[in-house]
Amino acid sequence: MDLFNQAVEEKVAQPLAYRMRPRVLDEIAGQDHVLGPGRLLRRAVEADRLSSVILYGPPGCGKTSLGEVVARVTERNFEYSSGVTANVSMLRDVIKKADLLRRTEGRETILFIDEIHRFNKSQQDVLLPHVENGVVTLIGATTHNPMIFINSALTSRSLVFELMSLSEETIVALLENAISDERGLSAYDVSVDGDALVHIARVCAGDARRALNALEIAVCTTPAGEDGVIRVTCEVAEDSIQKKMVNYDKDEDGHYDTISAFIKSVRGSDPHAAVYWLAKMLYAGEDPRFIARRLIILASEDIGNADPRGLTTAVAAMRAVEFVGMPEARIILSQATTYLATAPKSNASYKAINSAESEVKNGRSLKVPEHLKNVHVKAVDKTHDDYVYPHDFNDHHVEQEYIPTDSRYYMPDGQGYEDIIRKRMKGWGRL
Repeated sequence: MDLFNQAVEEKVAQPLAYRMRPRVLDEIAGQDHVLGPGRLLRRAVEADRLSSVILYGPPGCGKTSLGEVVARVTERNFEYSSGVTANVSMLRDVIKKADLLRRTEGRETILFIDEIHRFNKSQQDVLLPHVENGVVTLIGATTHNPMIFINSALTSRSLVFELMSLSEETIVALLENAISDERGLSAYDVSVDGDALVHIARVCAGDARRALNALEIAVCTTPAGEDGVIRVTCEVAEDSIQKKMVNYDKDEDGHYDTISAFIKSVRGSDPHAAVYWLAKMLYAGEDPRFIARRLIILASEDIGNADPRGLTTAVAAMRAVEFVGMPEARIILSQATTYLATAPKSNASYKAINSAESEVKNGRSLKVPEHLKNVHVKAVDKTHDDYVYPHDFNDHHVEQEYIPTDSRYYMPDGQGYEDIIRKRMKGWGRL
């Protein structure tokens, strides 16, 4: 049967993503925070002192590949299972095999369980005693936060490591390596446009497996030209990954022009234009947290006290975007964008701080009036006028000097809630 299976595997080509799996720790990309020199996980693997581990992170970031590399580096037997398909009988068979291998050959076993958050109590009851006595070393993988979605019985016996989504630059480097590597596509005479690689990397949003699959489809389904060269252009990449490329270059003009159009549309109270530019940025792979941060700035700079709820909405959107993530975060950003676009506008607070800063920078340094100074640090032989407590008066307001100047910095212009503020300040004589 082994010879038969080997013959079948030779006839059926393995996917590019499988062929390009890393073989050593240094080939695992984008996880230097846990695998860099001197990091805990790397030290434990290289010293072969690895205890049970739970790896969590987004799809395609290398969880399964890391488990296989750990088994290879430590020369342990590797057994793969899944929280979806594994049952009590299967686990007992794996444990029995691991125990036999340990007693007869002195070889340890790594049991890799994908989607470990799906483990139920019966599966845990079978597994946990053998994890504790060292018959198997458990490596669990999940896309869910283990502190929330995995039972404490497993997390308390494991080291937990978070793997990060791969950056566009990292995925482009993986794709370039796959084109030239003998395990990859070196047998093909391929020419791939740089923009095509960037498009694949951006659309795949940190998922190396999806990116490699898209590259393989692009290369293997594109006819060679008359010179025998397979040319993968942006159009081919779009077709292979089924997503159109938009004119949006991060860190270049497309990026800055689009965010500028977005902010100016919100400032100009056009929710239709604002939502379009938002959609374009998200489609192109812009970081939703970047968009949320810009909305927070806009909420103060362009709306301010005309609608104080604007800043609250923008800050809440930022937190919700971080908590929920894409693709649902686009709904949150759309809500915040349309609210801010239709809110009354005022840049009075923005102009106020600019005006006050200008006087400070130009050398106008005003002294604090004596009656406003800290009463706990009165200087010896200094006479302090008494500070008047506003809450002792009607409307919680009393006239006294708070700054030795007649300059006026904050001038509400009567938009939205600032109309109320303006009338109040006018009554106090502060306009």
